[in-house]
Amino acid sequence: MDSGTKTRLAWSLLSNIVSRISSTLIQLVQLPVFLHYWSVPLYGDWLIVTAIPTYLSFASIGFGTVAGNEMTMLVARGDRDSALRVFQSCWWLIVLLCSAIIVVFSGALYLLPAASLLKISQIPETDTKWIIFYLGVSVLLGQIEQLVASAYRSIGRYPYGSFVKSMMSLTAFAFTLGSVATGHGARVTALVYASANVAGTIFFCMLVKRDISWIEFGWDHASLAEVRALVRPAIAFMGFPIGNSLNLAGAQLAVNYALGPTSVVIFSAARTLSRGALQMVQLVNNTFEPEMCIAFGAKKVDLTRTLHRRACQLALIVAIVIVAAIMTVGPWFLTHWSRGHVPPSRGLLTILLLVVILFALWSTSSTLMTSTNQHQKMAAVYLGATGLSCVVCYLLAHWRGLYGAAAALLVSELAMNLYVLPASLRIAHDTFPAFMASLVHYPPSLKPAALLAHLRRRKLPLAADVEDPVA
Repeated sequence: MDSGTKTRLAWSLLSNIVSRISSTLIQLVQLPVFLHYWSVPLYGDWLIVTAIPTYLSFASIGFGTVAGNEMTMLVARGDRDSALRVFQSCWWLIVLLCSAIIVVFSGALYLLPAASLLKISQIPETDTKWIIFYLGVSVLLGQIEQLVASAYRSIGRYPYGSFVKSMMSLTAFAFTLGSVATGHGARVTALVYASANVAGTIFFCMLVKRDISWIEFGWDHASLAEVRALVRPAIAFMGFPIGNSLNLAGAQLAVNYALGPTSVVIFSAARTLSRGALQMVQLVNNTFEPEMCIAFGAKKVDLTRTLHRRACQLALIVAIVIVAAIMTVGPWFLTHWSRGHVPPSRGLLTILLLVVILFALWSTSSTLMTSTNQHQKMAAVYLGATGLSCVVCYLLAHWRGLYGAAAALLVSELAMNLYVLPASLRIAHDTFPAFMASLVHYPPSLKPAALLAHLRRRKLPLAADVEDPVA
């Protein structure tokens, strides 16, 4: 691994740490603030309503992410003209698709009784529809942000792009908390959040245009042929946001239908705490994914294999350490964090943390597939696995309560491990025995004797500097 790759990984890790701290801070602060100013039933309804717009994340059909991968591999080969052609082509496609989705989405909201369908009792029907609309627009803007951020990724400045997006998220969340704390209801709070996201997207576009000279927001270089070339991997990418929504919002809806909104709050709080470890695993994934894309685009097979091995190794280490810490202080923290509204449950937390361990290996290994646009079959498997998990969640919640709902989440994690790992090893030209051996191997430079020798070498010059004046 060359020094340039190591430097970019270090900056990427730092940037992603800032991003994860921001995300975790949002999740930790949200629960006590909302429960302080709102009732538990109202907050439970808010969680259900705000989960619905996440299904719109598939609106761009994955073109933003796939285009970013393609741009990165093209720039790694020195072909900026083709990268610009991909950027402009996908920019206009995403804008047109999102505009069409907004029109259809608005019509559906006007005709359907949203509050009744979702069993919402604390938020009026009209407010429910407007909340879904506001947050739906915000989700759609995220597709444009994904493509714009890919421009930074393509030139190796993805840590900076990630940092800017983190600050935008914190700003939008701060405005949201301000709305709640000043006594506003759910509808105004959703409008404030969406408005902050609109402003942030405009600012991000202006920033990219200023920083990257070859990026242009016109249509002179747009090409229908570029869109056609990305259609299959882009459509396949739909499986991931839909699967994520099933995994998160779908599970919440299943618990709501089976056990009611109060159980949703308990389940969501425990799952949020456990996902603190999951987010740390995602930090590793986000750190290594751009470098895997660059290495594969430059046809550096050995570097691609090394990055895949080290990413999986680090993800498992991080997951085990964080899970152990949460198991130690989790129940106590959950009680104080929710101010007694959410009862501690070590059993529920244990099941959810087991999900994190299973998630760590397959999700990190899958970054090699997604970053090189070789994810079509994996997306289908993920969508099927998460869909099945939601059905099982509803059934087990009826049978065993929240413990059953949590256990149902293991279904999708087991299925993904069985599929992803062999597929990624083929891309990396790796073997299963060699890969497993790499997970317990660490560089000789990290062995205790080597570290001690390194410390001694650092002390010698210091000792010489002290003795020179005396001599």
